[in-house]
Amino acid sequence: MASPSHASQGRSPNYAIAQLPGLSPEDSQKLVDLGIETTLQLVRQTQTPDQQQQLANQLQTHLQHVKKWSALANLARVASVGCHYCGMLLYAGVATPEQLATTPLPRLHRQLMKLHISTMQNKDLCPSLNDVMVWIQDAQQLTGRR
Repeated sequence: MASPSHASQGRSPNYAIAQLPGLSPEDSQKLVDLGIETTLQLVRQTQTPDQQQQLANQLQTHLQHVKKWSALANLARVASVGCHYCGMLLYAGVATPEQLATTPLPRLHRQLMKLHISTMQNKDLCPSLNDVMVWIQDAQQLTGRR
């Protein structure tokens, strides 16, 4: 699945689990084998610490991996972020759509710029201020925050 599926406008995008960044093909297949084929299914099945621990036990993997995958899938619910930018946001310290919705635009853009310069030595690949503004607006719409 190359693009998200939307049943109707205003719904969270739903990606094939294999599109989640940082998920190995082996871990992706383990999730599919457990019936978790999409990012929204992962979000729904990892909402509580107990659910996260149970999934980690089923997968025989570290709880931290499941927490990271859950956070990435949750951020991917923001339409303009999706699987393409959720990893960058998590690495920059934004762990939830609620946190994205309340992060001041200038501060988040500076964090992303620093991240690009430190990891890629290139600020030209950093999302524009306008892109980041759209992410925040989409997160506000998703979470009902302004």
